[in-house]
Amino acid sequence: MNQLTLPAPAKLNLFLRITGRREDGYHLLQTIFQFLDYSDKITLRRRHDGKIQRIKGLEHIPAESDLCVRAARRLQAETQTSLGVDLSIQKILPVGGGIGGGSSDAATVLTGLNKLWDCGLDTQALAEIGLSLGADVPVFIHGFSAWAEGVGEQLTPIELPEKWFLVLHPEVFVSTAEIFADQGLTRDCEPIKIARFLEGSDVEKNLQQVSNVFEAVVRNRYQEIADALDWLSNFSAARLTGTGSCLFASFESEASARQVLSQLPENRQWQGFVAKGVNVSPLQAFFSRY
Repeated sequence: MNQLTLPAPAKLNLFLRITGRREDGYHLLQTIFQFLDYSDKITLRRRHDGKIQRIKGLEHIPAESDLCVRAARRLQAETQTSLGVDLSIQKILPVGGGIGGGSSDAATVLTGLNKLWDCGLDTQALAEIGLSLGADVPVFIHGFSAWAEGVGEQLTPIELPEKWFLVLHPEVFVSTAEIFADQGLTRDCEPIKIARFLEGSDVEKNLQQVSNVFEAVVRNRYQEIADALDWLSNFSAARLTGTGSCLFASFESEASARQVLSQLPENRQWQGFVAKGVNVSPLQAFFSRY
């Protein structure tokens, strides 16, 4: 096997709360991650000269800032392999949209190269490498919908309704650092007990009782996102994912979601897509069939 082409799926934060802060300054979070059947595509071709070479995609990003390159180099250093890789990416997930594009790409590179280079690392070892690249990387490596705590790395797999989602990207760049630094951000939410949240059968109802604490701050700072949230809420309850700028709403069918997508205002520079929520990520599903 000299080449793999793999999905790097999107995720949604169905809610997002801050419950405190660690001594090192990192915020403690609670969230639920759900994957979408909507992915970047990454092609990995094995090299025998040890070079990590970008062939296509994200050339405008310096290599030292490219999470895919950093992931490959980190795995190479951890395993002391003499192999390298040609990296190609077909990018469809919006960069900086809060749907995990960069983190998902890095997780796919780590998981794929672990196979391609025959490193033999287990999922937990890969997740620990991934955590050094970003807090969201481990959930993509584990590949299951999850309740997350800590900085996002403490994961408990859960089963969620696999609904259809309309995701909007207002094409606004949100500075995550500025949002975290905003004095109006709620940082002391009372922690939710996972057992209480998941008890019974109506997880959907419980999700309606919690929110994304970043949404109020983002609304105040970015009028375009506030307008998009208000517009989408005319059809189904809309909320922000991550720190934005993407937002989403759930629908009972693909057809109903696509009907709303077809009504996007022509005078707005909004982009959108429809995808199904899944409990097993497309990457995990690929390797389960491998």
